[in-house]
Amino acid sequence: MKYCFGVDIGGTTIKMGLFTAEGELLDKWEITTRRENGGEKVPQDIADAIAKKCVDKNIEKSDITGVGIGVPGPVRNDGTVMKCANLGWGIFNVNEKMSELTGLKCQALNDANAAALGELWRGSGKGFKNLVFITLGTGVGGGIVIDGKIIAGIHGGGGEIGHIVVNPKEDAVCGCGGHGHLEQYASATGIVRLAKKGLQDKSVNTVLREKEAELTCKDIFDAAKSGDAFANGLVDEMCSYLALALSGVAATCDPEAYVIGGGVSKAGEIITDTVKKHFYSNNMNVLTQSEFRLASLGNDAGIYGAAYMTI
Repeated sequence: MKYCFGVDIGGTTIKMGLFTAEGELLDKWEITTRRENGGEKVPQDIADAIAKKCVDKNIEKSDITGVGIGVPGPVRNDGTVMKCANLGWGIFNVNEKMSELTGLKCQALNDANAAALGELWRGSGKGFKNLVFITLGTGVGGGIVIDGKIIAGIHGGGGEIGHIVVNPKEDAVCGCGGHGHLEQYASATGIVRLAKKGLQDKSVNTVLREKEAELTCKDIFDAAKSGDAFANGLVDEMCSYLALALSGVAATCDPEAYVIGGGVSKAGEIITDTVKKHFYSNNMNVLTQSEFRLASLGNDAGIYGAAYMTI
């Protein structure tokens, strides 16, 4: 039997998974992300964890197809990380470093791209070869898969859907320093920002007013589902911006499906239904044949997709 490892590096923990080459998850675990001194210990910690798991499971290196590693930052096709602020990493080649430490074939990729491949391989995108994955969380990330391969781009910035400009007149600054990016409207923090801005109008009647000081994205979606008109307006605005961004993506690569994941996607079909309404009404007919689905792998998507890169 052949095995592979999938690694998803986060700012607090590193998720790891042992898979068969057919995509069965045999074991998963986490180790702490030691970010001190520019994250210099992270590569060795990953290598040590893989070596220990091989001993525990009695797996020979010759039976391992490789190690895939999802990184929270831009990654070029050759495994070079351009910059990874969450870890303190500068520019260096993760593939070369991890291969040196493990003695195995290693392939690094952006973490959102890894999640896209995970959903393609074993999640809601199974059966497709072309899809766009959108992750809605604190920010907005994405991954574009064409003919089964990630489009990373020459600088590793391919699929950065969250930084598509959807409102050039926006005065507020995005976390990247730009203005009017999708992330400012379609993320969990973005829709809360829209809500607080709307609540400045004291004539607005909404159940969200009583939670204004500690308002969450979940509060907004719960209120929308219960029929609150103000909350429904916020969801509609958020999804209209998302549909606008995806319209540009559609005209560029025309995928078979759009898979929406991340914490915000837990709100359910209210998101896909509202996005579809705007998307289908604003695009030429040939681009409205694609499906919209909610992601199914949750936080495991990254380790699945990273492992997929090795087979």
